[in-house]
Amino acid sequence: MILLSACLAGFNVRYNGTNAQNDLAKWLLLNGQAITMCPEILAGFSIPRASAEINGGTAADILNQVEKVRVLEENGRDVTSQFVHGVELGMKIVAENDIQVAFLKDGSPTCGVDKVYTGNFDGKKKDGMGVFAQSLQQQGIPVFSDQQLQVANVKPFITPTLTAKLEKRFC
Repeated sequence: MILLSACLAGFNVRYNGTNAQNDLAKWLLLNGQAITMCPEILAGFSIPRASAEINGGTAADILNQVEKVRVLEENGRDVTSQFVHGVELGMKIVAENDIQVAFLKDGSPTCGVDKVYTGNFDGKKKDGMGVFAQSLQQQGIPVFSDQQLQVANVKPFITPTLTAKLEKRFC
């Protein structure tokens, strides 16, 4: 089973109440090839919510409980424990659904795969992963960014009888 960031399937769960709909993500969900998740929503954050960034280190540092590394909202509120709780809940769902691969929204402090914001709330990004993406990778689950959500990357993970339908729709 494929895991998708819920915003990629068109759900308005991003911090600002929007989505990042991707037609392939929506197709995978509608054809029973994927489930969606937003660990921030699992953690109880509202929609919309204050933007948050990893400050002082990396997602791996957060998971390893390095004290100086925190997830902070733009207003300075420390939401590290909520982010970690969302990841823990998300990982339970991952285990229960035999997730083989994940396609996540890059840039997010939760789902970022290649890039996350710097932690300075300056609009700039740096190389790095979000906390959930890092946790998935540590469990050996391949993670791809939304920029890599392409037919060639999902084909190995879908039901073989749907391959022709997928290719006809997107190739």
